[in-house]
Amino acid sequence: YLTAADENGMMVSFIQSNYMGFGSGVVVPDYGLSLQNRGHAFSLQPGNANVVAPGKRPFHTIIPAFLTKDGQPVMSYGVMGANMQPQGHMQTLVRMLDFGQNPQAACDAPRWRFNQGLSINVEAQMDPALVQGLQGLGHQVEVLQDSYQDFGAGQFIWRLGDPAVEGYVAASDPRRDGQVAGY
Repeated sequence: YLTAADENGMMVSFIQSNYMGFGSGVVVPDYGLSLQNRGHAFSLQPGNANVVAPGKRPFHTIIPAFLTKDGQPVMSYGVMGANMQPQGHMQTLVRMLDFGQNPQAACDAPRWRFNQGLSINVEAQMDPALVQGLQGLGHQVEVLQDSYQDFGAGQFIWRLGDPAVEGYVAASDPRRDGQVAGY
């Protein structure tokens, strides 16, 4: 995932994924780029939400995101990590918008991951009282000790106002390689 912003307020949110392993296995000659295989998610079963049909796109979790206010970009962001992408987006946005955390604090905070039914994984840093509360509600909670690959990884650029005057605040998730850079 990549996000960038300039002093004029232009913001970019970009994500690339091969989907399964090496993607389609097709490489563009002379460039060495492997092509994705998102079409693998299509179904041949009539009635399935992902059934092949003209003009349809398969379900996927590629979400290069923007937060806007009054039609203007406020934040460009993305969370990588398969089905963790929409969950990671929601968790970090709630921390920022509802609890007033800055982007880096929201990015660093422990995450949970919904699996199926009442099954939930949580990072080892999760508050034990929260884990017990979830278990008390009937959830099967598994605390993952080595979880850096399991809970997504995000990058965020938050616009503070006029970019040429107030600038931006940026965050990079410690769960993966990435960094914030500015000039």
